[in-house]
Amino acid sequence: MRMSRRFGTGRIGSVLVAITLIAVGLLPAGQAAAVTPPADVIVEWNRIAVNAITGTAGQGPTVAYLHLAMVQGAVYDAVNGIDGGHEPYLEVPSSADPSDSMEAAAVTAAHHVLVGLFSTPPMTNAGLVTTLDGQFAASLAAITAPGEAGGIMVGAEAAQTMLDERTGDGRFVAFVAPDEGSGAGEWRRTANPLPVAFPFGFEPAPWVGDVEPFVIASAAALRSDGPRALTSDAYAADYNEVKRYGALNSTVRTADQTFAALFWQANGAVLFNFAFRDLADSQDLDIVDAARMFAMGDLAGADGAIACWNDKYYWNFWRPITAIHAASDGNPATVADPTWTPLLATPPFPEHPSGHTCISGAVVRTLQRFFGTDEVPFTATGTLAGVTRTRSFNRFSVAIREIIDARVWAGFHFRTADVQGKVIGNKVAHALVKNHFYEVG
Repeated sequence: MRMSRRFGTGRIGSVLVAITLIAVGLLPAGQAAAVTPPADVIVEWNRIAVNAITGTAGQGPTVAYLHLAMVQGAVYDAVNGIDGGHEPYLEVPSSADPSDSMEAAAVTAAHHVLVGLFSTPPMTNAGLVTTLDGQFAASLAAITAPGEAGGIMVGAEAAQTMLDERTGDGRFVAFVAPDEGSGAGEWRRTANPLPVAFPFGFEPAPWVGDVEPFVIASAAALRSDGPRALTSDAYAADYNEVKRYGALNSTVRTADQTFAALFWQANGAVLFNFAFRDLADSQDLDIVDAARMFAMGDLAGADGAIACWNDKYYWNFWRPITAIHAASDGNPATVADPTWTPLLATPPFPEHPSGHTCISGAVVRTLQRFFGTDEVPFTATGTLAGVTRTRSFNRFSVAIREIIDARVWAGFHFRTADVQGKVIGNKVAHALVKNHFYEVG
């Protein structure tokens, strides 16, 4: 663990000192906080965090998951520090006491991490910090349970521990991408103007694969088996499947498959954090269990992104549009079509493995382990190109199977990349539940 910095200088330290001084003496001595409050503040501040990170800041899923992991990890350590039922993610705040308000601790941890992020380049956003400060004040004013002053101190300590831990972790560090290739199988950018375009015209965060992981020991240790050999029957099967089902004018893709492809192209961090909020409500989670579920889900998603992007730039494999346009790949079972266009715009970075299945695979397997069953219904909602879509599932495995298919239907992934991405995600989830969040005693 890196050396800690004290929460005593700059804007963040000033905010903490002011809040702590205001809070002292607000509550009569001897009052005890409720042991297990509802999950309302966890849900509320997850929504605030998602809106700030993906909405106002416009971060895509790979970067968003890193910052949501920081927020939810700190919230978990704050709430769990007071509850004491599970091992901490980083450490138990030294100021934690069973009489402290878990709600105040959760709100403070989320707010302070967000303010820390948006007070530091390159994410500095003074207007957003002002908005967050107002939301923080409103949340504290609505908390009626005793122990508020102590909860604020616990949340502040958990937030600062997280901010210290992630300082210098490789986020936003300049990355030198490999040269674009020109031969068979080598990735290069391919222009594909479409009505529903990729939200960035460039790779927004190639550095993600070099970020220090949250729960796994090493991104490179989760290396995938890699793309199929171009001359193999398996590659030809992948090629011909995406050529048929992923084409803009496909005659075999159904209307529901098209809807699913569009649905899962929305920001995955938004989709699954909506699902977390839906699950917190539908499964009637209290503040302790909700804090743990949100932390486990977003930490899994963050390391799914890190492991995947490390793998992408290792293999540097071409996208279906490039492969289908190519004059030859040496495989007699593939036939080029220079006019072929995918359903959705092809992302401007290497194909293998699928980012969505790495990340969503990690999240889904983690949710299965958290609930102890696959048979949990949930709903997710996301927006793409101004259109909001909602999809419901009766179990977690149905969702991940659909994501694997949907990336083929979208026209920018071979099935092998989707399947191997899910394997990476499963390995992330395994490491998470094996080494973190287990029950004390």
